[in-house]
Amino acid sequence: MTMLETVPTWIAHRGAGKLAPENTLAAFELGWRLGWRAFECDVKLSADGVPFLLHDATLERTTNGRGRAGDRTWAELQTLDAGSWYSPAFAGEPLLSLERLVQWALPRGAWLNLEIKPTPGTEAQTGRAVAQAADALWRAHGAGRVGGPTWPLLTSFRPEALQAAQQASPHLPRGLLLDRLWPGCWAEAQALDCVAVVLDHRLWTQTLVAENRARGWRLLTYTVNDAERAATLLAWGLEGIITDRVDALGPAALT
Repeated sequence: MTMLETVPTWIAHRGAGKLAPENTLAAFELGWRLGWRAFECDVKLSADGVPFLLHDATLERTTNGRGRAGDRTWAELQTLDAGSWYSPAFAGEPLLSLERLVQWALPRGAWLNLEIKPTPGTEAQTGRAVAQAADALWRAHGAGRVGGPTWPLLTSFRPEALQAAQQASPHLPRGLLLDRLWPGCWAEAQALDCVAVVLDHRLWTQTLVAENRARGWRLLTYTVNDAERAATLLAWGLEGIITDRVDALGPAALT
């Protein structure tokens, strides 16, 4: 099994939770300024195969574009405004490529959880491409060598995407995302040689935490925005908390 060297306790959701336009460089910079050092984000492919950050399959909610994001080339996507939807202060903020995020994150020691978020119908293609890109980008910054950066954690709700990532770059740690406990999900995580499982926090029980610790997985959860719930989950043995409340939980609670 590929090892996951570290699991940060506190992971900022999409850069800075809901305090900036999600998945943009502005969001990561804000999260960093607030003391966060671990970040989750969503990665999909442009029509010409460039990995970039966007949660939705379509462009309307978080950009001034329209239609399926995966149908646009990266050159087209780069012209879009991904900030004005949030507030005028972020007008002109562009979509963020995975390459640019890595250039920002790794020199400063940030840890990344890359959720593979395929455009429907491109699950295997996206999983393979994101894994290959991550492998190359992290190696360029010294990953795999003594003193180099920690590999990213690749996660996805789509087993087909994780399987393609496994085949392309088997050494990259993988985690299965679950928003429900579907039949065979634990066997699927084992078949994918996952090092982690990442569940909606409402699914976790103390018994389920114990069962999955016994299976040898690292245990993460999303999206926890309540301090009391976070404390309960950590007391049960959860290791990583993904949150929008970058202004109140985790590092922010210590300042």
